[in-house]
Amino acid sequence: MRNYLFLAFGVVVFSAFTFVNDDVIGALKKGNATELAKHFDALIDLKLPEKDELKNISSEQAEVVISEFFRSVKVKDFEQTSKREMSGTMYITGKLQTQYKNYNVTLMLRQRNDRLYIITMRIN
Repeated sequence: MRNYLFLAFGVVVFSAFTFVNDDVIGALKKGNATELAKHFDALIDLKLPEKDELKNISSEQAEVVISEFFRSVKVKDFEQTSKREMSGTMYITGKLQTQYKNYNVTLMLRQRNDRLYIITMRIN
């Protein structure tokens, strides 16, 4: 019985990871900061090219900063290159394709209350 409960919990967690992953990837592909921000934790760390790292900024502040960045670079697409999950934390990496150049993106998401939240976003 215990094994069945563990398996059922694993399926629910995997489903949550897949659902969030699809939403996050879709928002990055469109350069949609509003949709991406729906997955931000209350406070996140944010690093953008040629800017100082912003630590523990509110999700609202992060949305404004990301929105401005997406507008300035004119996002064309996002291609996920890697995803891994370890102990309730998910890492997603990929290439953000823009009008001017491509950027490496790294996201760290943490599970809290059966949901994944972006806690760190780095664009290099």
